[in-house]
Amino acid sequence: MGLDFAIVGETIAEDRFLIVHGNETMADLPLSKLSSSAPEYDRPWVETPAADAAPALPEIAPLDALKALIGSPNYAHKAWVWEQYDTQVGADTIRRPGMGAGVVRVHGTNKALAFTSDVTPRYVRANPFEGGKQAVAEAYRNLCAVGALPLATTDNLNFGNPEKPEIMGQLVGAIKGIGEACRGLDFPIVSGNVSLYNETDGKGILPTPTIGGVGLIDDLSNLIAGLPRDGDVALVIGKTDGHLGQSALAYEAFGRETGDAPHVDLAAERKHGEFLRDNRKLVRGVTDLSDGGLALAAFEMAESAGIGVLLETGDIGQLFGEDQARYLVAASRDNAKALVEAGKKAGVAVARVGSFGGDTVSMGDDAQPLSQLSRLYRSAFAKAIRGDMPDHI
Repeated sequence: MGLDFAIVGETIAEDRFLIVHGNETMADLPLSKLSSSAPEYDRPWVETPAADAAPALPEIAPLDALKALIGSPNYAHKAWVWEQYDTQVGADTIRRPGMGAGVVRVHGTNKALAFTSDVTPRYVRANPFEGGKQAVAEAYRNLCAVGALPLATTDNLNFGNPEKPEIMGQLVGAIKGIGEACRGLDFPIVSGNVSLYNETDGKGILPTPTIGGVGLIDDLSNLIAGLPRDGDVALVIGKTDGHLGQSALAYEAFGRETGDAPHVDLAAERKHGEFLRDNRKLVRGVTDLSDGGLALAAFEMAESAGIGVLLETGDIGQLFGEDQARYLVAASRDNAKALVEAGKKAGVAVARVGSFGGDTVSMGDDAQPLSQLSRLYRSAFAKAIRGDMPDHI
């Protein structure tokens, strides 16, 4: 392909890590010690105080709530970004950017690798331990949602000044949560990096321990990458209590960052992910539920397919709650019945929440044409980058 390259090193038999510049050895260390007994970074730290209970949110209509999300650059369509670079990797890209984990074929085989990265900084600031767990769990779900077996993670620990005990406390709590989740999900950290002292005028960034995950699809016939079709049933795997603390809705619609992060049940995460992979032949399309809850996930799924969606409830907690260990599934009517029955046998909650089809987005009694919502969704990010405000519909 004519790409430039340079040889920068080689493997050696000896237990040494050597850095050589010219003819001068700049570093000579025992490699085994670097991986087994490296010095620990242990500064004074204080634990993050427990979050207060979140006050009830003001009343808001379901579609007004949805528009607050899809009109924000945080949740608007990001095509403006990925359309500016080549997303085809040696003609092996199976699932392009736009929804959930990316999938790339292992060249020359019928296998594929799935990739994702996840974190919700608001969760980590409110509760570093649960926020750290959640970042790992969401990466795990994104991989399961395309039919991949999660294999390993890498962490990118972005924090403010660790010389401040409260910032160091965020780092400690997040690492403990990440560790517990990796053990509970059999999803080990195999590499990573740290970026500290991220501050402007003495104010640190939100704690952002980003988790990158990779999973294996051993045969492309096991890939889950379909879009809903007219008449498909919408089902949710997992229980919804309506957790709105630190939610996307609270922040985007009301400017609130109150309450605790959602609790992550690692046993449920693993069980639900395994259930989904075991029953992949019954589903057409899947996305995990995270920021924005059911409402945002259903809209994104439907909008990608160019069809409408009906969610039967108008309850804001049920629509926008960010309870964990959940997936939104699109399935044919017959397969939806079979999936509900499989859930009963496996002890996994599977509930019908609506259907896909038509050209309208409906939540309870609130309805609006998909075309109007789609225009907002697909224009808001570029307008924010240009300094414009998104249109209000």
